[in-house]
Amino acid sequence: MALFLTKKIDKSTFIHVWDITETEDELWNLASVPNDDAEEIKMTNSEARRKERLAELALLNKIFDGKVYLGHHDNGRPYLHNSVMEISISHDSRFVAIITSSREDLGIDIESLDRDFSAVEKKALSEDEIDDIDEDKKHLQLAIYWCAKEALYKRMSIYGVDYAEQIEVRRFSPRPDGNYHDIHATFTFKDGIEMEFDLTYTVFENHVMVWVVG
Repeated sequence: MALFLTKKIDKSTFIHVWDITETEDELWNLASVPNDDAEEIKMTNSEARRKERLAELALLNKIFDGKVYLGHHDNGRPYLHNSVMEISISHDSRFVAIITSSREDLGIDIESLDRDFSAVEKKALSEDEIDDIDEDKKHLQLAIYWCAKEALYKRMSIYGVDYAEQIEVRRFSPRPDGNYHDIHATFTFKDGIEMEFDLTYTVFENHVMVWVVG
């Protein structure tokens, strides 16, 4: 089983990352797939996408002793039918990341640094965030900005969020060293009320992962 890492955030909050090294057939054997989900997965044309979904379910089986069943609210936020745990999920073609907590709202995002993040500057950043970009580390910084905003969006679970106007990440210096680094962000509701958040990012295996808890 390709469990890449497990990180304890606090006594009730954990991150698990799965490295998708298995074949699709191997993942079918590792995952507990409800009939409805199985039909949907089989109808997915992309093998990579099918493997992402199966690895997601395989990782849930690894995290929890008994079978758990994944559902999604109308806004896309995942939940477990038979558990009180809060959960957030992110994946790409290589990794699946799941963060769980028994008591906190949370969000996580993981992205490959092979992705083109150039559109993030125009579509998701405020003028202040653009001014804070370090040109020598621009690609990494845009990736961290994007993951942070995605993670916070998942944590808030609100429709119609304007990433540039409502999520402001404070100035930071991007570090690709594989350690864990804190960044800070403000979420502004459309009525002007603000909430402050601490997020954490890490860079590994040419990927960026950012999460928020609380």
